Amino acid sequence: MKKNNVLILLIISLFCTTGSTFAQQEKGIVGQNNWLSYWTKFQAKPETKPKPTQILSGEIKGDTVTLRKKEIYLLLGDVFVTDSTRLVIEPGTLILADHKSKASLIITSGSTIDAKGNQTDPIVFTSSKDAPLAGDWGGIFILGDAPSNKISEKNLLKKGLTSYTPDNLIYGGTNPESNSGVMEYVRIEYAGKRTKDFGFFDALSLYAVGNQTEISNVMMSYSKGNSLYVVGGEIDLEQLVSFKARHSDYMFDSGTQVNISNSLAVRSPYDSASKGAASIHVTTNSNEDESNFAKVKTSVMASNLTLLNFSNNLKSAIEVGLVHEAIYVDANTLLTMNKSVISGFNPAVIFNREISLNDKNLQQIRFTNMYFNSCEGNIFIEFSQNNEDLENWYGNSSFQNVYSKGEDVETFISHKNLRDPDFRLRINKIIASSSSN
Repeated sequence: MKKNNVLILLIISLFCTTGSTFAQQEKGIVGQNNWLSYWTKFQAKPETKPKPTQILSGEIKGDTVTLRKKEIYLLLGDVFVTDSTRLVIEPGTLILADHKSKASLIITSGSTIDAKGNQTDPIVFTSSKDAPLAGDWGGIFILGDAPSNKISEKNLLKKGLTSYTPDNLIYGGTNPESNSGVMEYVRIEYAGKRTKDFGFFDALSLYAVGNQTEISNVMMSYSKGNSLYVVGGEIDLEQLVSFKARHSDYMFDSGTQVNISNSLAVRSPYDSASKGAASIHVTTNSNEDESNFAKVKTSVMASNLTLLNFSNNLKSAIEVGLVHEAIYVDANTLLTMNKSVISGFNPAVIFNREISLNDKNLQQIRFTNMYFNSCEGNIFIEFSQNNEDLENWYGNSSFQNVYSKGEDVETFISHKNLRDPDFRLRINKIIASSSSN
């Protein structure tokens, strides 16, 4: 009976809006059609990789260099696209990242990537191993010349990449409208190598990219680091998928100005790191020694996100400490989240303990039209068990937030009737079965 009441409440809240019966109050990922069809991959199986026909190593340079679908490429070591080169990757191209050399691809500042796959023919970056594992290779770095809140305008990427030309590792500048290219319908699998001195790499790292850069329909799977790491710059992100990242799904840092919409993150407690593994991590100064506190704060505008933590036994996973918060909000940051779903976390949101609960700070961290489902607590201050003030604030009816203990299937809320469920209900079973293995 309780479950039915939850469904009735959700249906009422979605239908009873001013203007039109179908005025959308949908929460979580949305779409008239299944934008996850064909190009995504939620069920990994060992498979014999084709033999490479071309090797990419050292530097790639020229006016335009094209990687073609008919070839199979092996990314060997740290590969740099340099000298204002435009790297074009045809739809359907397969790039195998060498696991022995822990390969990475770096688009240097001034160069661009044009990786436009399509829904039925995505571009795939994956491990060269037949039975791949998270961290088999490095990842993809895109370096731009947009601003950040670093002390210097120009900064050196310190990740232990092998390059004998320091200019290849420079990012940052004064151009928020710079263009580092396009990534669309791309999968990045098994990245996130571990280094001795610099921690984990991330599947996709955006360093000071400008707002003319286009990133959409990118799936990052099985990263041993973060799926996405954004440092400075300005960027619009949409229809992203993070699947089974060991660390955070989406991390925003160093004064970045981000709009992220209609995106999905699916976590498993059995694949998450014991620390620092929030689905979304928002920070302004991850390295205080390199930051100018007088410069711009990190600002994230998020809408229609679905953040899911699947487990066969969520209660048990929480009790043994395998489940963490969905969102970590650091001090001196701005976060606005609307029409989003957070399901199965412990708790849903944690504020850094240095955030004072005053009107100014609470106006800069906003949650509206949210659906908090099956979380062990909703919004807390770090290291504090008393969240009464925050619950009262965000529980105010004006924010239209919903708190529930429903099944995972209920996190895919539809404005359509139950006889005609939308694609989110249809894919739920696939995602759940993949995440519980």
